[in-house]
Amino acid sequence: MIISTTHSVEGQKIAEYLGLVSGETIMGANIFRDFFAGIRDIVGGRAGSYEKVLRDGREQAIEEMVQEAKSRGANAIVGVNLNYSALGASDSMLMVAVSGTAVRLG
Repeated sequence: MIISTTHSVEGQKIAEYLGLVSGETIMGANIFRDFFAGIRDIVGGRAGSYEKVLRDGREQAIEEMVQEAKSRGANAIVGVNLNYSALGASDSMLMVAVSGTAVRLG
């Protein structure tokens, strides 16, 4: 499956547009509270465990979108947009949402 943030795939012609596809992942539990508390302990370094949580959430959302596109007979997704949002009463949950247009390249 070709996944592109552009609205076309270089060297390929879009034969058919199959509609909007999306994927969402919500990760909960105190990631932001833990993260900001941990910032005091990190000086100039990276928070690898939190980067992994974000990466995993992104990969899960993309996989959900890909499965929806495959079910429509697509072999590519163009115009992909990825968003992160904090949710919940104290912004203690993170939503990763990805969307694009499923297409069949010909």
